[in-house]
Amino acid sequence: MISVIFSTYNSTAWLQKVLWGYAVQSSRDFEIVVADDGSTGETAALLASMRDEVGVALRHVWQPDDGFQKSRILNKAILVAKGDYLVFSDGDCVPRSDFVATHAGARQPGRFLSGGYFKLPLGLSRLVTREDIESQRMFDYRWLVANGLSRTMKGLKLTARGGLRSVLNAVTTTKPTWNGHNASCWKRDAFAVNGFDERMQYGGQDREFGERLENTGIRGVQIRYDAIVVHLDHARGYARPESIAKNRAIRRETRGRGVRRTEHGIDRHDPSTIVVREPA
Repeated sequence: MISVIFSTYNSTAWLQKVLWGYAVQSSRDFEIVVADDGSTGETAALLASMRDEVGVALRHVWQPDDGFQKSRILNKAILVAKGDYLVFSDGDCVPRSDFVATHAGARQPGRFLSGGYFKLPLGLSRLVTREDIESQRMFDYRWLVANGLSRTMKGLKLTARGGLRSVLNAVTTTKPTWNGHNASCWKRDAFAVNGFDERMQYGGQDREFGERLENTGIRGVQIRYDAIVVHLDHARGYARPESIAKNRAIRRETRGRGVRRTEHGIDRHDPSTIVVREPA
């Protein structure tokens, strides 16, 4: 089984749209682990109300609000996850109906998968409805343009079909890095590098996890034009220059010294103390 893990924080309007996306996945052999970085009870209530309509196992891993601690809650979610393969995204990224199936079909030993996202402006993010998600028209580039989206070359992420996707994945200048909004790996590989470095807050903490995977010989595979999520826009009040500078220093050390395993990761947690809320 696959475990889909995504983070959230006090953003129920976007979270609801994301869950509608997972409710219509073509593959049903997966569970959802919501990694909640300190939301109020409104998020728990939403998850409880949506359990049946999502139609797969849904678990809510929560920790008290202590600022931006995504790395910490993701490590807890990894410990809770039942699948042997982990797909990571975010609570503001609506998956296309083949998202889970694409990750499942492309997984291979000794590799992690690197996807991207297609970003919507705020107004269009608000416009998207449940029907737009269930019908999949929110992934139709023509529909998005008709509703105010500006045309750019990035539209190829949504319009490419068949062999063109493989060509675009091969020729893109974007490297197959670990992208927290759309990436996947074997659970055993996540444990081998001890998960995410909990010293890191916003700004490249996901990339550093991938760099340690690469240092162990686990290379990225590009699925940028295959595995599609649409990113809903929002403010980023947690982006602080000092956090970004600190993370850059940690990443330089990881790359320069070839660090494979963080000393500030999964093994800091006792699984028995992790707060797991099974939506009732």
